Amino acid sequence: QVQLVESGGGLVKPGGSLRLSCAASSGIFRNNAVAWHRQVPGKQREYVAIIGSGGNTDYAGFVKGRFTISRDIAKNTVYLQMDSLKADDTAVYYCGCQGSWGPGTQVTVSS
Repeated sequence: QVQLVESGGGLVKPGGSLRLSCAASSGIFRNNAVAWHRQVPGKQREYVAIIGSGGNTDYAGFVKGRFTISRDIAKNTVYLQMDSLKADDTAVYYCGCQGSWGPGTQVTVSS
């Protein structure tokens, strides 16, 4: 089973940016879609963005125009560039592929 590891989270001020990375233990990203979800304690995990095997992308309405998902197949890595961050974006962010999910990375947006 593929292992996924997220990184790049941290504390940022409102309006700031972060780039999250999702690294895979194998070349699974070459032929499969990869999604980012997020979860706030006490709330359901919610969909953020996805990049398909062909490179097509889709975003949740609340991040459109602010977040960009991309990938580097040679590095087995998918990225989530997050700009114009808001306090409401505070959550643990997870990447998933073929039923596997990473442990998550905490993003905190606060002044």
